[in-house]
Amino acid sequence: MNFPLYIAKRYVRSKSKQSAVNIINMFTFCVIVIGSAALFIVLSGFAGLKTFSLAYTNSFDPDLKALPSIGKFFTITKEQETKLKALEGITSYSKEIEDRVYLTHKKKDHIAYIKGVDANYNTVTGIDSTLYIGTWFNEQQAVAGIGIANLLSLTINNYRSPLEVLVPRAGTGSLSQQGINAKFFNTAPLVISGVYSVEAELDSKYIFASLPFVQALLEKENTQISGINFKYSNTVTLEKVQQNIEKILGGAVILKDRKELNSTLYRMLNTENLATYLIFTLVLIIALFNVVGAFIMMILDQQGNSKTLYSLGTTIKELRRIYFVQGVIVTFLGGFIGVLIGSLLIWSQLAFEWLKITPELAYPVAYQWINIVIVLATITILGIIASKIASSRINKKLLA
Repeated sequence: MNFPLYIAKRYVRSKSKQSAVNIINMFTFCVIVIGSAALFIVLSGFAGLKTFSLAYTNSFDPDLKALPSIGKFFTITKEQETKLKALEGITSYSKEIEDRVYLTHKKKDHIAYIKGVDANYNTVTGIDSTLYIGTWFNEQQAVAGIGIANLLSLTINNYRSPLEVLVPRAGTGSLSQQGINAKFFNTAPLVISGVYSVEAELDSKYIFASLPFVQALLEKENTQISGINFKYSNTVTLEKVQQNIEKILGGAVILKDRKELNSTLYRMLNTENLATYLIFTLVLIIALFNVVGAFIMMILDQQGNSKTLYSLGTTIKELRRIYFVQGVIVTFLGGFIGVLIGSLLIWSQLAFEWLKITPELAYPVAYQWINIVIVLATITILGIIASKIASSRINKKLLA
């Protein structure tokens, strides 16, 4: 067995004859355990918040989306649709058209976006899973966000008082420029068949209606759309799917995956996660100053044994190695126990949901192996630095 490792393991198991040193060592070990447990719990909490924040993208956004490279609309031909249906790796696709509209109901108004979608939209995005009340729409019906429904006092299946949708006619300017004048607008009534609830901003932004209805409202041809949503299988790589779609649709579109469609949100969540990790790492660094002091106390406490080993032929380098290995073992063991305690707390939250945000909503957490690796790597690296600093105190003057 490696000699420094053997002696270091003996020192880890042994206790000092001085109770003060034992108390300091125990306190230092608890600091490492608590620090690593806290770091793991915070990282797991932010992982849960990230998963919770991005949950709506799985139901609202497709795996891949084709958007016009220029302007708001582009044209798709029957031939291109036939090629898309036969495309390997694409399990389903859905056409949509979107534009800003003016909504009015019972002398209340709101500017939002109307999204006309075809029958495959639910298959591609699963948006119907977000329905809060009612059903998905049919012709002359629509599904509104709960924010819009509350703003305009909308009720479902109200045929006597439908929602009025107004869209500027082509060439008449924008909503803000012309004001509300009937001759400048295409108008149509819509009966709300259902209300969805995803996220506050989206709930006040979109209403969904049938694709032919919205195309007619916007005075567009049935070949004119503003986007195509794709759902692809895992049997083909995303890069290959994108290349095949670009060959069919040409340069008229740009393709974005779910992460690119929500790039700002992903960037914000990743930045928050990194900032939290750096803050807690700084706290651990400050705490490990105590670890350096405790390691030096252990070295002084074992000074007699060090002199004996030195007299028996152990070199200064080997003595430093002994205390360096001892420090690394202590910090890694403390980090491992801390992660174990943190894991038990996270598992209990996942199983029993004892910490609540609201009476119905438990605080979201996620148990991820990458967080275990991050915490153990952080603790080990900081422990190596602390042990290196403390073991460097071993010299001939100390042994003399």
